[in-house]
Amino acid sequence: MNLVVKVHLSEITPDAALQLNIKLAVILHRSFQQSFRPASVRTGGHRSSGKMFFVAGAKNAAAAGRGNERRSMYQKFRDVDILDKKKTVTALKPGEDRAIFLGLGMILSSVMMYFVLGITILRSYADSVWTAEGVCVVHNSTVTADMNCSYNCGSDCWRVSKYPCLQVYVSINNTGRVSRLSHNEETQDASSDCFYVPRCQRDSVAMHTVIMNISERLKVNQQVPCFYDPTEQQETVLLSRLFDHSVVFHSLLWPSCMITGGALIILMVKLTQYLSRLCEEIGKIKR
Repeated sequence: MNLVVKVHLSEITPDAALQLNIKLAVILHRSFQQSFRPASVRTGGHRSSGKMFFVAGAKNAAAAGRGNERRSMYQKFRDVDILDKKKTVTALKPGEDRAIFLGLGMILSSVMMYFVLGITILRSYADSVWTAEGVCVVHNSTVTADMNCSYNCGSDCWRVSKYPCLQVYVSINNTGRVSRLSHNEETQDASSDCFYVPRCQRDSVAMHTVIMNISERLKVNQQVPCFYDPTEQQETVLLSRLFDHSVVFHSLLWPSCMITGGALIILMVKLTQYLSRLCEEIGKIKR
């Protein structure tokens, strides 16, 4: 320990010089004692301070380890949560795609069914002129003659058979207007004179029996529901129509249900996707 004191000798009195010498002697003595203190005392102090530093460092390390462990556990839980969400999204996406494809397939199938029904049933229903419904009173039901028909007897084989032609005349709604009665539109197109054209077959006796049974029923039931042309362009009256209101309704019901179901499936999938995105945005806002 080096002590440097700079003073002006002219400013020091004898008493002050004496006191200064005493203080310098005390200071030099203390510095001499500290320089020759036993090494065990000095090393003991260093050891105690080292132990204290080591304990404090261990405590800090343990606290930091616990904090890191908590952060790692939180990160693991968060990673698992994110992974579960990703798995859920990955699992839902193919299902949603399949549901949308199903809805689109149902809609396309319904459109094709509408097209087929439009060129068959709806077209025949719209082209039919027998739109008015009434009550017909049977005036006469007689068998006039035998009609020829052909049936298939094999490959490139056609043979001729006969069936009796039944003619029925009725009056519409007791108006006095007498018209000839036909079974339906197909009968009208096949034969404009006969009420009913049976399926041609080899056994002509069976066809004759069918026609006579129809004639007997018409004689018993004098009043029958019928369809006629309100414009009176067609003189023929029909007993029944191939495609009436109920047939058209039931034929259009199933395609309509299918297209409605397909649209609902697509709508539900889109609604589910929207709600999922909305819940995810709300969760982000809360975080």
